[in-house]
Amino acid sequence: MPRISLRLLVLPLIGLLLVGCATSTDRELPPPREGNVRDVPAFREFIAAHEPTPEQLRQVYPDITLVLPGDIATKELRMNNSRFFAKLDDEGRIVDGRFQ
Repeated sequence: MPRISLRLLVLPLIGLLLVGCATSTDRELPPPREGNVRDVPAFREFIAAHEPTPEQLRQVYPDITLVLPGDIATKELRMNNSRFFAKLDDEGRIVDGRFQ
């Protein structure tokens, strides 16, 4: 009897682990959006939903200048949402940032 209950316990745990392994890299990216970011809430939603890598952000927003921590950038002020200073998590995924 203990073998059956052990199997019944292990199978759901394996299923939960497999579901937990589905990361944001498994999600399909939206099509590329050309130009500057005009819809900032949609941009923020993309960041929150996908936690993209820098490469993925560049695929979806190819015209945005992405500045990563440690990159050297000039101090000019851009008012057109064309340059995004990203904040990364420990895995190198973009989790937040600001336009400047």
